[in-house]
Amino acid sequence: MTDITIIGSGNMARAIGLRAAAAGESIQILDRSPDNAARLAAELGGGTTSGSLGDVPEGDIVVLALYFEPAKEVAAHYGDTLSGKTVVEISNPVNMETGDSLLVEPGTSAAEEVSRLLPGARVVKAFNTTFAGPLAEGSVGGRQLDVFIASDSEQARNEVASFAAKAGLRPLQVGALRHARELEGIQLLMIGLQMNPAYESFNWQTALNVFD
Repeated sequence: MTDITIIGSGNMARAIGLRAAAAGESIQILDRSPDNAARLAAELGGGTTSGSLGDVPEGDIVVLALYFEPAKEVAAHYGDTLSGKTVVEISNPVNMETGDSLLVEPGTSAAEEVSRLLPGARVVKAFNTTFAGPLAEGSVGGRQLDVFIASDSEQARNEVASFAAKAGLRPLQVGALRHARELEGIQLLMIGLQMNPAYESFNWQTALNVFD
């Protein structure tokens, strides 16, 4: 039995994979490029397996470590195959040309859009406010990273919170999946500040740890 399937092989896939490995989870990496998936699996070690998008996700938790549009494509590709699983959607649908708007319509979120493509899955918004570099390290300045978790399923929220805690992170459950809208809005502001040269010294990762 595989604990975690990560779809993607980029920086966030690697960071979440490193946290999963630190937590002692069994991991499967799937990617459009089987070679990229195999390279990440080899780096993670511990018997991590790899494959392509033609393979079935084996994990109880499936992480879509992808940008918004690819996440929708993968969700549509797998569809009912992910029924009964907890699916974590991590993207920030930010218009990167301007850094000041989201690509989703008001009154929805990337996570809710993905959820509509996976009616049989328990979709969770998480990890969208954790950046890949600090997440790979597991902390910033010796402090735990906060992981905000939103889902309509209490079971799914608890599953992702348990994983985050085992990975050395601090889970903060914020309620229903609609709160992904606020989480994506928070990150829109953080990315906008990061893109503004007037705020070069702004420490966005520390700013997110606001509950100490």
